[in-house]
Amino acid sequence: MDKQQQLFLSKSTRQRCNEWIFRDVPSDITIEVNGVAFALHKFPLVSRSGRIQRLVAGHRDSDMLRVELLNIPGGAESFELAAKFCYGINFEITSFNLAQLYCVSDYLEMTEEFSKDNLGSRTEEYLESVVCKNLEMCVEVLQQCESLLPLADELKIVSRCIDAIASKACAEQIASSFSRLEYSSSGRLHMSRQAKCEGDWWIEDLSVIRIDLYERLITAMKCRGVRPESIGASLVNFAQKELTKKCSLWNPSGHTKVDLVSTDHEQLVVETIVGLLPVEKLAVPISFLFGLLRSAVMLDCSIACRLDLERRIGSQLDIATLDDILIPSFRHAGDGTLFDVDTVQRILVNFSQQDDSEEDMDDASVFESDSPRSPSQTALFKVAILVDNYLAEIAPDANLKLAKFMAVAETLPEHARTIHDGLYRAIDIYLKAHQGLLDEDKKKLCKLIDFQKLSQEAGAHAAQNERLPIQSIVQVLYFEQLRLRNALCCSYPEDDPKPVVHHHSWRMNSGALSAAMSPRDNYASLRRENRELKLELTRMRMRLNDLEKDHVCMRRDMVKSRSHKFMRSFSKKIGKLSLFGHISSRGSSSPSRQSYRTESKVIERTCASTD
Repeated sequence: MDKQQQLFLSKSTRQRCNEWIFRDVPSDITIEVNGVAFALHKFPLVSRSGRIQRLVAGHRDSDMLRVELLNIPGGAESFELAAKFCYGINFEITSFNLAQLYCVSDYLEMTEEFSKDNLGSRTEEYLESVVCKNLEMCVEVLQQCESLLPLADELKIVSRCIDAIASKACAEQIASSFSRLEYSSSGRLHMSRQAKCEGDWWIEDLSVIRIDLYERLITAMKCRGVRPESIGASLVNFAQKELTKKCSLWNPSGHTKVDLVSTDHEQLVVETIVGLLPVEKLAVPISFLFGLLRSAVMLDCSIACRLDLERRIGSQLDIATLDDILIPSFRHAGDGTLFDVDTVQRILVNFSQQDDSEEDMDDASVFESDSPRSPSQTALFKVAILVDNYLAEIAPDANLKLAKFMAVAETLPEHARTIHDGLYRAIDIYLKAHQGLLDEDKKKLCKLIDFQKLSQEAGAHAAQNERLPIQSIVQVLYFEQLRLRNALCCSYPEDDPKPVVHHHSWRMNSGALSAAMSPRDNYASLRRENRELKLELTRMRMRLNDLEKDHVCMRRDMVKSRSHKFMRSFSKKIGKLSLFGHISSRGSSSPSRQSYRTESKVIERTCASTD
């Protein structure tokens, strides 16, 4: 406090004192408090205060005594109220001055030993009978105690207010729960659901308390049994008011001076809130956990704080969104990437370990059975889609190293992805953004894709993707041909499987020899195989058309007659269906056989002309 402020305070205090001290009796003692002098009288003060009584007793010889009181709680303002009480001047005790009066009465030793109904007993009565029965007043007293620590804590003002608030909040929740009980249509008693519990009105009031007192208050509420959802809601509300967005916290350019005091305070807030988080899942929104994690990374909080948040997020990662896991890379990262990939990878490791521990308790063959999927499997599939979308989002970053990209993609187990379309899309974006990648690195990256798990659209795109290595393109085409061959085999169950096996073995040999062929010969071979597949598909469509026509005729004949003529007609239809059966080595020249050859020649000429 500078001299001008002291003079102004001294003048204003002197003016106030002139209003209530005895004017006709000269002052015989001057008490100085924090540079402010009070011209008072010994008798009223000595009759109430034990400390002033001892000071006066040590200077009986002096007619005019001057005493300085050091470190008086509340300063000159609280001493003025105590002096008024000594002079018998009435004033109101409220929740805003109770803590000051309680502490100054203890400092001046204004107890029942020196006077009946002294200031100490008056403040104690008000604290017990008024303040501790009202939650808002307890919060106001706690705010006043912030400047009176540690004396207010030693006098148990803080602990009593905290216990009163915790008990009151718990009682409010119990009363609110009983008020929500109602009978259903079946006569059973159940609790109605509300968007916000009426017993949580105190959440907004607690956000004004200082962080150290708030920590003690939330701990006491947990011990009292307050619901985890209410604790979480209070933490969210407190964090939103304390963690302000300041440009000084993130200063990549270094031109603005960083506010270290504000940074230290917000770092303390983040670490304290993380330590107070309930252990129950979904007690706080996962978006709030990600917000705390971003703040922890930005403020360079302790490693234990960040690891705790990563573990909590990993346990419920299946409900996260893409915006949640896009954590910016702040000034502490030195690799120049746009996003904090290392943090996301650690979160995925926590999720995988949690998922593995759950699978150990389940049947090991759950993925091989036809039973419904367990919740852990569903969560795994959701996270796989989330990771693929995340990889596609970070892939265009030119500073993203291949090792980090692959590490994130490989974190989840193989059975997590039922379809590899998302992973293929992310890898294709990465290859497009990193065109200077070596061929060996491209091969290593494309090994992450299981081309058998690509959809028909993704496979068609991959077959024409020039960014993929030639070996990957050959694999795509090979598996597409296998898929078509299997479709043909399923369509003709009565066909002789031997030619198919022979053709399959030829394709295996063709695929094995493709690595030794030049790219031009390899593409020519693939075009010939594609042409053959087109022929087979066209033949299959024509055969299916014939079958549909025969089926219509059969149903018409069955409706007309069920006599012996129908049996003969039916036998003729069976003869027509023999085109899907075994072909005789004698080479019978049936009309269907001849039409089939004619159609094949037409199709071959058509395909040749299109090529």
